Amino acid sequence: MAGRVTIRDVARAAGVSYASVSRFLNRTGPLSPATRRAVEQAVAATGFVPHHHARRLAGARPDTVAFLHCVGGDRLLADPNVNDLMAGCATALADRDILMVTPVGSVPAPVAGAFSGPDSVAGAFSGQAPVFGVLSDPALVFSAPAASAVVQDLIGRDLPVVACGTPLGYEQSISYVTTDDRAGAREMVSYLRSRGRRRIATVTGPLDLPGGVQRLAGYRDAVDGSVDVSGGVQRLAGYRDAVDGFDPALVAVGDFTFAGGKVATELLLHRDPTFDALFVASDMMAAGALEALREAGRSVPGDVAVAGFDDAPIAVTTVPQLTTVRIPWSRYPGELVRQLFRTLDGDLPSGVVLPLSLAFRASA
Repeated sequence: MAGRVTIRDVARAAGVSYASVSRFLNRTGPLSPATRRAVEQAVAATGFVPHHHARRLAGARPDTVAFLHCVGGDRLLADPNVNDLMAGCATALADRDILMVTPVGSVPAPVAGAFSGPDSVAGAFSGQAPVFGVLSDPALVFSAPAASAVVQDLIGRDLPVVACGTPLGYEQSISYVTTDDRAGAREMVSYLRSRGRRRIATVTGPLDLPGGVQRLAGYRDAVDGSVDVSGGVQRLAGYRDAVDGFDPALVAVGDFTFAGGKVATELLLHRDPTFDALFVASDMMAAGALEALREAGRSVPGDVAVAGFDDAPIAVTTVPQLTTVRIPWSRYPGELVRQLFRTLDGDLPSGVVLPLSLAFRASA
């Protein structure tokens, strides 16, 4: 086999599960004689050499776990939900006597946004200050871009990885904890329509991140039918074939920041000022959208109803307060750590989908 042979390669060659290979290598559970022979033959045929750190971790408990934040440092600093998530994960791991390391916050600034382009984890941290054991630790990965090279590199190292958010392109390869963002967006836009709004615009998140892809898909579900995102990212160009209620002039791409939401809303107002509702893919961007509408002399919700996504703390500080899709952020840390321990125990990759709800306030 070309490249380093992984446990998954052995499992495929043997025709057994990843968990069975893990149990064979680490002697952590019973195997049938037939399964044992199949794995032994596959190990010999593939030339598999166990990875020292992965072997030590399988069925055991690590001393440290890395939290990898795969978007820019500006969002890390601006989004209180992300900070609360990191703090919650650190607490959940500390309760099990495990230290969480956060290289995004502990290395020089260029690394904070580095994940947008490098070919591997090693590339992301090349030439930077030491980042603990991040290249060999189990990892919790937040906001991994679709078909992320970072996730691919971690999988190639046979390291236990759990994603926060749907790991587009790797749903069958790693465990994850997520929400059905597509359904949440569809429900919110349907609510806006039920309130008599007919020209509903949207500010999307980045279209290389799961939240951006799925919330845009849910928006389009509600205005003109379904969008298949099972194959991964579909760029905005993929939505240009206007059907029924969908109008590409009513779609602007944002970046999950206040400034990005404001600029995107200004663009929408320039393109088509007739929209009477605005679905924004994050509350931080929705706050920027409210400012743009206010500066343009548009009243909320009189002229334009505005809805966000997240139920971030900023949602109750805006004027008016934001109607939004509520993500159960407090449940994420416990579920992520439980998924990580299932992975350490050799379980097959699986997904946990947390429920969403709508929070109704004065903006819509």
